[in-house]
Amino acid sequence: MLGSLNSSNSSHDHHQEQEEPSSSLDLQIPLVQATAAEGAPSPALRVRHLLITCADLILQSDFAAAHHIISLLSATSSSPCGDSVERVVHQFVRALTLRLNRRLNHPPPLPAAVVVAGGGRSSVATTTLTSSSAPTLTSTDGDFPVQEEEALRSCYLSLNQITPFIRFSHLTANQAILEATAAGQHQAIHILDFDIMHGVQWPPLMQALAERAANTLLPPPMLRITGTGHDLSILHRTGDRLFKFAQSLGLRFQFHPLLLLNNDPASLAVCLPSAITLLPDEALAINCVLYLHRLLKENDSRDLLLFLRNIRALNPKVVTIAEREANHNNPIFLQRFVEALDHYRAFFDSLEATLPPNSRERLAVEQIWLGREIMDIVAAEGEGRRERHQRFESWEVMLRSSGFENLPLSPFALSQAKLLLRLHYPSDGYRLQILNNSFFLGWQNRALFSVSSWH
Repeated sequence: MLGSLNSSNSSHDHHQEQEEPSSSLDLQIPLVQATAAEGAPSPALRVRHLLITCADLILQSDFAAAHHIISLLSATSSSPCGDSVERVVHQFVRALTLRLNRRLNHPPPLPAAVVVAGGGRSSVATTTLTSSSAPTLTSTDGDFPVQEEEALRSCYLSLNQITPFIRFSHLTANQAILEATAAGQHQAIHILDFDIMHGVQWPPLMQALAERAANTLLPPPMLRITGTGHDLSILHRTGDRLFKFAQSLGLRFQFHPLLLLNNDPASLAVCLPSAITLLPDEALAINCVLYLHRLLKENDSRDLLLFLRNIRALNPKVVTIAEREANHNNPIFLQRFVEALDHYRAFFDSLEATLPPNSRERLAVEQIWLGREIMDIVAAEGEGRRERHQRFESWEVMLRSSGFENLPLSPFALSQAKLLLRLHYPSDGYRLQILNNSFFLGWQNRALFSVSSWH
């Protein structure tokens, strides 16, 4: 079992930043207070307590004490190339340093250089937190400029390969789409994919459509994909790759890029009806893999609810949703910090068990992709914070209130997910759970991702 899915702060709560009193540390955090009989706390518990204490000190404006803990952790327990504890400490120390410097109104230097995939000391990749759909990576080293698009593309593809979470999300969502569109033998299938990125989800679905047609001796349906993104050149390249792959399978295929310059739910709700035109006898599927959390706003969820209702008005056969199983949208900083610390500790532990110690791909993913997320959750506030992950029950409340019903995922989808783990990620630490007609994949006793389908 992956443990409980409790969430004390649903998406419909008002997201006002609150600075809780210092005593909240005792109420929310199990402090390390081992007796002599119990023995000394483990190094992992000790550094966890130091990180939480540092976050609380920044919250209480005790900047000198917070700086002391940051210096201590940087010197003794933080390394981008150490074990999983040292690596996650490294990322959270960087994020706490940025938060501290912002509170002090200082320029935000980071405490240590990033070791990039090539090994050795190199440029420090920092996150410029903006309200756009993708933060900008910049470089503090003029000799090795970081190319934002290529760095993020490489990290995303590595993340897709070295962990099962994204492939699990894509595989399960694809199966839900295949099953929802199978009835009626539609002449065409139209997929609206929010933030399609590089389109890695869709070649397996294309293969499945071609195989299904071969088994039934019927021509495969036309596949049309409307892919959204914030960079038109990336969308065109993605469409070209998918078109060539569809041609190799003999599939009729069309790709329609939909440029979204921001993720404002109200704007999306207005533009969608005119952007999506269905053909006669065309089944619509809407895919939201790791997307909906970006639409959450600081103070309320009314705009997101409007967006969901407009999605429902398009009458899709299925809406597939994958999200992080974590409450990183908590308006109370300290609770959000602890949630993030435990979530990413489990994530880093899974990488530790799956990959060799000197894995360059893991290093790049942790430094650029996961490090960027941690920086946002810990150091950003207000409208600048975009990684607003929420637990499944929060999404369930919003979806049901918008008129959606949960579609049970099939036994075949479950067998596919189990096969993926057994063949490609055989570590015993991964845990797959079925709850509320949805799938949860995590590490040890902590759920990390959820996948569900709705109509």
